[in-house]
Amino acid sequence: MLYWAIVFFVVALIAAFLGFGGVAFAAAGIAKILFFVFLILFVVSLLANVMRRA
Repeated sequence: MLYWAIVFFVVALIAAFLGFGGVAFAAAGIAKILFFVFLILFVVSLLANVMRRA
């Protein structure tokens, strides 16, 4: 999932550089959402691992 967040971030940067504002805004929004979903899943995974060891 982090891979897709990075891909959409790169697409947003390229689109912003070329002047496609709407595409850049949409890609940046998707990248931001995917990053936070990845972050939440990472924290849940860490907590599950700690609980399993205890």
